[in-house]
Amino acid sequence: MTSPGADDRVVITGMGWVTPLGHELESVWKRLLAGESGIAPIDRFDARTFPTTFAGQVRGYDLARFVKDPAVHAGAGLNTAFALGAARQAWTQARLDDDARLDRRRIGLYLGAGEGVLDFDPYVASNLAGWDPATKRVDGRRWVEAALRLMHAEREIEQEPNMPLAHLAREFGIRGPAYNCLTACAASTQAMGEAFSIIRRGDADVMIAGGTHTMIHVLGITGFNRLTALSISKGDPTKASKPFSRNRDGFVMGEGSGMLVLERLSHAARRGATPLAEVVGYGSSADAFRITDIQPAGRGAAAAMTGALRQAGLDPAALDAKGRPGVHYISAHGTGTQENDSIETAAVKRVFGSLAPRIPMSSVKSMFGHLIAAAGSVEMITCVLAIRDRVLPPTINLHEPDPALDLDYVPNQARTADVDVCLSNSFGFGGQNDTVIIRRF
Repeated sequence: MTSPGADDRVVITGMGWVTPLGHELESVWKRLLAGESGIAPIDRFDARTFPTTFAGQVRGYDLARFVKDPAVHAGAGLNTAFALGAARQAWTQARLDDDARLDRRRIGLYLGAGEGVLDFDPYVASNLAGWDPATKRVDGRRWVEAALRLMHAEREIEQEPNMPLAHLAREFGIRGPAYNCLTACAASTQAMGEAFSIIRRGDADVMIAGGTHTMIHVLGITGFNRLTALSISKGDPTKASKPFSRNRDGFVMGEGSGMLVLERLSHAARRGATPLAEVVGYGSSADAFRITDIQPAGRGAAAAMTGALRQAGLDPAALDAKGRPGVHYISAHGTGTQENDSIETAAVKRVFGSLAPRIPMSSVKSMFGHLIAAAGSVEMITCVLAIRDRVLPPTINLHEPDPALDLDYVPNQARTADVDVCLSNSFGFGGQNDTVIIRRF
C-alpha cells in the first residue's frame, strides 16, 4: 500500500461524549481509569418486575449547557439531546468556530444513530393508558388521547433515526454530506470509518462522526431480555457487566453519545488545529450467518480487522521497530455475553497468530454498559486518550477469568503502556463487523 499524501491523511481534532459516567471528557476519562462503574438501578420506568433491573443510564444531563437555543430542539429525543452535547464538546475542542473562513459546505456528518422518541412512550408515561386487564387489550382511542396530551406537535417525526443529523446540521450550520447508518452495535464505528473514507476521496474536509442511542425503555429492555442477551445478575449492579469472566451472563444496557471531528490533515494545519491522533485504517465485513449469532469461527470479525490492518499498512505477523506487535492495544467489543467474548478472542488469535497474547485488549463496556449504536464512538475516544496518556483503561469485574479465554484483557486496574497504535472493534446483530485503527500523530 502506498503511503497517503498530505491531502489524503485524516486526523482527529476534537472529541466529546455523554455517558453514564458523566458528560465531560477529562472527568469521565479519570473515572474510567479508576475503574468506576456507571451501572445502577433503572429509574426511567418501573423495572422491578423485569428480569434485568439495572442499566448504564445518563443522569444529570442538561441540554441547555450545550446548545444556543434549547427551544429549537424542543421535542427531540434523548438520542438527539445526547448527540448535541457530545458534538458541542468535539466542535469546541477542534476550535471550529475560531475560523471565520470555515466553509460549512465542506463539513459533513456521519452518524450511527438509533431510534429516538418512540410511539409507546406516552403509553408508558400515562401508566398503561387504555389497558383493559380483563381483555388484555389496549383501548386505541384512550391510548391516542393520552399520546396527544403528552406528545409535542413535532414529536412523532423525532422517532426517525436520522433526526439527530437534522438537529446537528442546524445547530452547527453544517451543509456538507450527511449520512446515518443503523447497523446495530457496529453503527458508530462504521460511521467513523465511512467518514474517514469520505474525506480521503475528497468529498469533505471535515466530518463530525460518531453515534448516539438509548434503548433504556420498556421495549428495549424487554426485547433484549427475550433474546437472553442481557445480564440478569442479582446483587450489586456495578458488578453485573463482566466481559471475559467465567461467570459472565450477558451485557448491560447503556446509553449516550460519542462524537469525533475527523479532518483532512492539510485543512487542520491551515486552521492551526491540534491533531489528537491519525485515522489510518478501516475494515468492514458481513458474517453471512444467523441474524442473532456471530459466525462461530469469527470469520467476519477477522475479516474486518484484516481489512483495517491492510489499509493501515500493518502486517499482523510482524514486529515494529521497538520489537512490539504492530497494534499496541485493542479496544474490544467485549460485551460480556458468552458467545461474543469467546468468538472475539478467537478472531484476534486468527488475525494476529502467535502475537495475539502480547496485545492488551480491554472492554470499557464493563464500566459504561453497552451503548449499542454509540458504543464504538465512545470506545474510539478512549483509544485516543490511551495514546495521549500512554495508559490503558481496564476491564473491571474480571476476578474469575474464563480459562478458555487466554489473552491479556487488562483486568481490573488501568495500566501504563507504550501505546502508539490502537485498533477498535464493533460487531452488531445481523453479522455487521467494523474495525477502525488509529495511531499517534
